[in-house]
Amino acid sequence: MIARKSIIRALIIISILIVNVSCDQLSKSIVRNRIDENEQISVVNPYFTLMRVENEGAFLSLGDSLPKMARFILLALFPLAVLGFGIGYLFMKKNISKSVLLGFAFVIGGGIGNLYDRLLYGSVTDFMHMDFVIFKTGIFNMADVSIMTGIAVVLVGSFLNKKKDDPASPEITGQAIN
Repeated sequence: MIARKSIIRALIIISILIVNVSCDQLSKSIVRNRIDENEQISVVNPYFTLMRVENEGAFLSLGDSLPKMARFILLALFPLAVLGFGIGYLFMKKNISKSVLLGFAFVIGGGIGNLYDRLLYGSVTDFMHMDFVIFKTGIFNMADVSIMTGIAVVLVGSFLNKKKDDPASPEITGQAIN
């Protein structure tokens, strides 16, 4: 019975990773093939636009002016090690909550998508921009959406689990996947 649960858990983790990486890579492939670099396409004017940018840095182009070797170490090798550790953690740690498992899998899936670009193309393809009137986003991609979704799931799950542990709050379940 335990072996069956472990197999199901592993399949869930692998499925989440594959779906996240596949959505990211499929969307980037479409953008690379159909949108010229720096071309801007209004989807919902002016709130949502597509604009292909090849980002050699990290979040908001941080580190794009670093020497090539430093950029490779900081933006490829270090993330590769962190992602490897994260995958090991997901598979080895059996008593984490469902929200942490799901959130970490999303974060890792997004990280793999961006790392794949960086290793294969030397840059990450970003293409979405949103204007919420009171603030604007940077240009981002589906891997970034996966990462932010994963962080949100972990934070909300942690908040709900904390409320569950508070004797004054109503019971909320956050069972671990064993």
